Amino acid sequence: MRNNIVTIYSRPGCHLCEEAKASIRAAGCDDLFRLEEINIDDDRELQERYKYEIPVVLINGNKAFKHKVDSAEFREKLRRLARAEN
Repeated sequence: MRNNIVTIYSRPGCHLCEEAKASIRAAGCDDLFRLEEINIDDDRELQERYKYEIPVVLINGNKAFKHKVDSAEFREKLRRLARAEN
């Protein structure tokens, strides 16, 4: 049931990015999404767009979180999407 795509824009060495990924893992709903991590340092345009914003987390292309991810809120957003699909 991994129909949802969670994208996190980050960069190596970013402690907020590591915290966001830990919060996503702690949400306990890995079966509801597939995680894509994008290193903004690999793309000049992304680096300019997100250099002061990371981490930025998108769910199915829609911005869901910036800087911090709340595990409970993340889980609820994904569950709402899963219910909408049924």
